[in-house]
Amino acid sequence: MERYAYQMYEMLHLAFAPARAMSEVTVHMLNSSLHPFGENSITRSITATAELFERMTRRYGKPAFGFHKTVVDGVEVPIVEEEVWRKPFCRLLRFRREFDGHKPRQSKLLLVAPMSGHYATLLRGTVEAFLPSHDVYITDWADARAMAVGEGRFDLDEYIDYLIEISAFLSQFDDDAPVHTLGVCQASVPLICAVAAMEAAEDPHIPASMVLMGGPIDPRVNPTAVNRLAQKRGIRWFKQHCIHTVPFPHAGWGRSVYPGFLQLSGFMAMNIERHVSAHLEMFEHLVEGDGDSAEKHRDFYDEYLAVMDLTAEFYLQTVEQVFIRHAIPLGLFHHRAARINLAGIRRTALLTVEGEKDDISGVGQTYAAQELCANIPQQRREHYLQEGVGHYGVFNGSRFRREIAPRIQAFTARIEKVKAAAA
Repeated sequence: MERYAYQMYEMLHLAFAPARAMSEVTVHMLNSSLHPFGENSITRSITATAELFERMTRRYGKPAFGFHKTVVDGVEVPIVEEEVWRKPFCRLLRFRREFDGHKPRQSKLLLVAPMSGHYATLLRGTVEAFLPSHDVYITDWADARAMAVGEGRFDLDEYIDYLIEISAFLSQFDDDAPVHTLGVCQASVPLICAVAAMEAAEDPHIPASMVLMGGPIDPRVNPTAVNRLAQKRGIRWFKQHCIHTVPFPHAGWGRSVYPGFLQLSGFMAMNIERHVSAHLEMFEHLVEGDGDSAEKHRDFYDEYLAVMDLTAEFYLQTVEQVFIRHAIPLGLFHHRAARINLAGIRRTALLTVEGEKDDISGVGQTYAAQELCANIPQQRREHYLQEGVGHYGVFNGSRFRREIAPRIQAFTARIEKVKAAAA
């Protein structure tokens, strides 16, 4: 039965369709200003129940970034989202600011979104924080469910290839401004490997800096439940229990994938009490008529519950190399048959950021990059531990905006001054 889990998931989604449609009609009808009993507590309870049912059984599509403007040096500037580079499994998006007249010279910032089940829009808050200070780009990874088998495979090697190509593209695109890179969570691993590969090849387009945030560079340090599960189960278990075939009629029909709904169920299970409590709070807000609090809940879960499938080869290679063999810190990882040597990195500056309460990448796992990249000059290395935040708070939320983002902005500015002084 387990081998047909994806098919069962699709069947259940279809089976709930009539009830989901009825719930949606109920919500719209009872929320209508024409309904005579729309404001009493019984009607609000029915409406809240119907809305929660509809939201918990729907499939959430890919959200939009939705940026229209930002403020640069006190002036409001329109934003145009545009695709500037494409490969089968990734689009590079630019949030181009349309300046009226003089365009300030600002460095480029490549946000490498994690390929871990959520869309790149999970970093919406990260993008927004840097729009005033940088020319921002982000990797928009494709949903494997939508990729026809004929598009070929995509694994960790291809991921690294993409980052190397993007770095070369950005260094020559539009202007000669410095390129800084920022890898979130899982993306920290291919980013640091790409930089190491570029260093070994003496690539002139190597980025000026890399910021690694909440990434499992060395999962042996302060292991979390995620790390212990990988060690306990072994790669054979993941092949047997986590890999499924995309069913018809999706475009990726026949492709082997790690389904997004499995990743989501794992994340939810890790903090099930918190998620149940959040939904109960939303129910109470809806019954009480507290629209603002309910809307914040909707916004978060619209993003959190929107998931994508990963190619089986990428998922299994990442699990085996990063979480089981610990190939990165042990110097055993190879990209295209060439060994990745983090100690060889010299030209790219390094900032590592961790969250005190991170239950995905434990404290110390990202800091390990500081020790592994031992030949980066001390004046171009920095580490920051943010108190009071978990994994999500490392790259989003009020403390990120108030405390982490300004440090990253100051770091990239300092690195550019150091490079200019050395030139």
